[in-house]
Amino acid sequence: MLLSEPAVQVLAVGLGTYALWRFLSFLFVKNPLSKIPGPPKVSWLKGNFDQVYNKDGWEFHRKLYEDYGGAVRVDMFLGDQQLFVSDPLALYHILIKDQQVFEETDTFLMSFKVTFGKSLLSTLGEEHKRQRKMLNPVFNLKHMRDLLPIFHPIAHKLTTVLEREVSKGKEHINVMTWVSRAALEYIGQGGLGYSFDALDEQETNMYSETMKNFVRLLFRLSLPRTYLSWVVNLGSPEFRRRVLDVLNHIPLFGPMKELTVFTDTLEECSRGILHGKQQALAKGDEAMEEQAGKGKDIMSVLLKATIGVDGSSLPESELLAHMSTFIFAGHDTTTSAICRTLDVLCHRPDVQSRLREEVTTARKERDGADLDYDALMSLPYLDAVCRETLRVFPPATQVDRITKKDVVVPLAFPLQPRDGKPEIKEVMLKKNTTVIISILGANRSKAIWGDDANEWKPERWLQPLPESVARAHLPGVYSQMMTFLGGGRACIGFKFSEMELKLVLSVLLERFVFAPGPEINWEMSGLHSPILKNSEDRSPQLPLKVTLVGNKCC
Repeated sequence: MLLSEPAVQVLAVGLGTYALWRFLSFLFVKNPLSKIPGPPKVSWLKGNFDQVYNKDGWEFHRKLYEDYGGAVRVDMFLGDQQLFVSDPLALYHILIKDQQVFEETDTFLMSFKVTFGKSLLSTLGEEHKRQRKMLNPVFNLKHMRDLLPIFHPIAHKLTTVLEREVSKGKEHINVMTWVSRAALEYIGQGGLGYSFDALDEQETNMYSETMKNFVRLLFRLSLPRTYLSWVVNLGSPEFRRRVLDVLNHIPLFGPMKELTVFTDTLEECSRGILHGKQQALAKGDEAMEEQAGKGKDIMSVLLKATIGVDGSSLPESELLAHMSTFIFAGHDTTTSAICRTLDVLCHRPDVQSRLREEVTTARKERDGADLDYDALMSLPYLDAVCRETLRVFPPATQVDRITKKDVVVPLAFPLQPRDGKPEIKEVMLKKNTTVIISILGANRSKAIWGDDANEWKPERWLQPLPESVARAHLPGVYSQMMTFLGGGRACIGFKFSEMELKLVLSVLLERFVFAPGPEINWEMSGLHSPILKNSEDRSPQLPLKVTLVGNKCC
């Protein structure tokens, strides 16, 4: 049902009023960010928006953090001035010291609240602290050790599937398809105690295909999402749905139809899994043992830990939100990291050979048995390759925050204005200023990592890092980098992701040799996405030449 004519008029007036307010603010309200150096605007309407959110924006982002420094002014839609940040001291204040001032943007919260419900991605303040305190124990090292034996059979099944693909004599194998399916199975069994049968070669897995395109879908909706956060709190649910129905007929908002399909698919999946798990829990430990995660998966542990003395549990809506978040967060980022690592190794056969020798030797020393957690995580060259890939190619290149009050942010590396004015040692931010945290810029900062910061060199992790790395005190939760962020909203499942990445690489490299296939362009679509260059097919894929170890790779 479409909106009535009066309602459409109200909507149009509302959007027009907002645009006028933004324009007048730009003309008459002085923004302290005007003093901060930044790139020239390329559009009077959208400023640098199309450059910051360009799928091929690698060079523009590099120029921001290399040419302008660790704090850069960027002009966005309707004159909105934002701060693009990679300075380590500024990041410490944003993510840790003053984190209560820098919150997730309404756009981010709205997107994940509508999609997943109330989970870690869509809550703030005390509600977010409560959820995180409840979830932290299920991501500790003890549970990671318990999960690894559940992961090994999935890794071996992935190997078997690829062996069959190789035996068919294909020139190229789309490795991303199977890595993505395996990632879904890892989060299914390890996170939810449920098997998606994602590695069934006879089936097209709708969950894997849906998840693979979700982040790119949000990226395509970057501009409309920015100015639609008000819809979440507008009128009744019926009215909001009718507003979205109208917007679906506008080309700019067309991808929202796909977002609706994604949301419905994910909720249906999560609800079915949850009901099965609740029934098993009611029957006792023996029934839980029969499930895919053998009762050791994250969701089973969470359900047991949150049952009250009166037998009550968390509301179903919150449990569903956590489950959907697990599927999303545990799928896309790890798939991107594994594929990026394999792609880099294809172009560095020397590193690939050395890594293969390390994992093969480790297995032989254990008479061919699967590596336990400590053995897997302590392989030095595997660790170096993973760290360097996550540093140079973080799956997510940036995240946003918004200031809830006026605040001053100090800089570790003062800015040097080009007009000869005194250096800038701190930045004043007005309330409701958007801050773009450049994960990529911090991870590749030459002031921190040295002149070779943009180069992929695993060997840097096999020797002492430059003193500048220690002095920078980057507030990241993982390995002195910003890949998994830091502070109260750092990635809670980074140990899960790291373990999966290392396991998949160790098992695949022992069995296969990977070489480059058709030329790939890695796009900045929310997460790194490999797209065939000069192809009309815009779906993420990574076709590689794959041969068995011992055979000549053509």
